[in-house]
Amino acid sequence: MLEVATEEFSTHGLAGGRVDAIAERTRTSKRMIYYYFGSKEGLYLAHLERSCRKIRTLEADLQLSNLAPEEALRVLISTTFDHDEAHPDFVRLDNIENIHHAAHMLRSGGDPRPQRLGIETIAGILERGINQLVFTRQADPIDIHMMISEFCFFRVFNRYTFGSIFRRDLSEPATIERHRTMIADAVIGYLKA
Repeated sequence: MLEVATEEFSTHGLAGGRVDAIAERTRTSKRMIYYYFGSKEGLYLAHLERSCRKIRTLEADLQLSNLAPEEALRVLISTTFDHDEAHPDFVRLDNIENIHHAAHMLRSGGDPRPQRLGIETIAGILERGINQLVFTRQADPIDIHMMISEFCFFRVFNRYTFGSIFRRDLSEPATIERHRTMIADAVIGYLKA
């Protein structure tokens, strides 16, 4: 049900998403959806929280503390990049939530630990990198998270406008590979500057 809700809300947003459509596609009733989630907004919040947990769980499974700092950061960046590339609905949902000033996330009351774990993962990599003299610049882990996220998000969210303006297909395999390497090189270069 949350998969279908993700498709519906990432296409139409909370206001335009229809519980009828979700019920029809999941072969359930609106009554059951409201029973489990309380409301349309409850369903929307459940899928937002699920989307955020999904990327953090993926990161946790990487066991980055077992890798050298630069390699760990490259693996993290590559994983984030590939996740966003494979899940444009996640990118659209995040952007829809930003359009609404994170109003629904602020009301969610969801568990903030998965988000903190993502920042703690980056902080650990940065600290190890400084201690091992791999990185020379002290950096705020949230800034590094933002740097990674913004590049990965931007190219997915703006795929069609860039394609239209610059006549460039951002989903072309060679471009994807070039961008994956470019963001990792940019972050590592910043930390070694």
